Amino acid sequence: MSPMLPAEPAHARSLTALVPDAIASMTGSPTRLGLAPVRSVVVVVIDGLGAANLAARAGHARFLTGAMRRKDVARSVFPTTTAAALTSLMTGDDPGRHGIVGYRVRVPETGFLANQLSGWDHDGLDPATWQRSPTLFETSVAEGVRGVVVSREEYRDSGFTRAAFRGSSFRSADSFADRLALAAESASADDRTLVYAYAPELDSAGHRHGWESDDWLHALEEADAAVRGLAAALPADIGVLVTADHGMVDVARTGHVLLGEDDPLVSGVAAIGGEPRMLHLYAEPGEEARVLERWRAAESGRSWVMSREEAVGAGLFGIVAPEVFPRIGDVLVAARARIAYYDDRLSDKASQRMIGQHGSLTSEERIVPLIRLGGYARD
Repeated sequence: MSPMLPAEPAHARSLTALVPDAIASMTGSPTRLGLAPVRSVVVVVIDGLGAANLAARAGHARFLTGAMRRKDVARSVFPTTTAAALTSLMTGDDPGRHGIVGYRVRVPETGFLANQLSGWDHDGLDPATWQRSPTLFETSVAEGVRGVVVSREEYRDSGFTRAAFRGSSFRSADSFADRLALAAESASADDRTLVYAYAPELDSAGHRHGWESDDWLHALEEADAAVRGLAAALPADIGVLVTADHGMVDVARTGHVLLGEDDPLVSGVAAIGGEPRMLHLYAEPGEEARVLERWRAAESGRSWVMSREEAVGAGLFGIVAPEVFPRIGDVLVAARARIAYYDDRLSDKASQRMIGQHGSLTSEERIVPLIRLGGYARD
């Protein structure tokens, strides 16, 4: 097997536990995080804000970092991609159970590669069945909890919204500051209201320009100001958790690993799914062992290369349901070094222009902030 996988600290907080604890804090149940009892909750997700990214640019986010203690972090799921992580956040389940096991995966029944973030309608995925877990919005209704999603209008009726946020009402605004104003209004209007507020701007800036760019810093400063405004607008009996789905690393063009037509690494590979820092390789029938051997010999010095059985056995996807098992690649390649893999045989090269990347198991990609504000703030 590839070099040893990163160890999970015994005290690590998982992204999957955050919203169940937030609901418990509204309904009088004990919480693993020790959250204070509150009337309503706002969960703020700043897409792409890793704990390491925030720490490195602390001077540009003085409110967030000032409210954050050293241990105020959580661990995202594997793979560290938005579709998998946000679904885990809002179902409380690992990817192996809810079934969103990557960015692009093969549909077992058809062999078609489906985009699980933006390709639901085009790729024929049913939001009601492909995402297998009930959402926490749905399950908390019996406890009198009302669910609200505040995001961009373009996401209102997307397949991913219908899959990961079932059971909620939807509100939208253009700017993050306006979204958080709506979140404050929604949380204040009724007791036992769970509000999910989403900011994609930082992630978009990172993909386009890199997280070390001025554009990313500007987006971080705007996010910091918006969260400061939310905290000031809320009464003391409303709790706020600020977190993220994943962190980000920058990959220069010199770190691109281009898989061409004659590359021996594509021999025996029927389809390449996942994303540039975490590939799902689907082998031709009977070629599974040879694909694993070739990739392990060539890439194990800079990536974790493992079979599907090894990854499942190591618990990377959590407990994997039988229906989900064939969605996972026969071979998984998770980058350790600052590299990204691209299928250069594809005519569309747009993804090769991305600088900021995520998806793998490194601490930069997996560890995210867990900042408590409002009724959850600690002295």
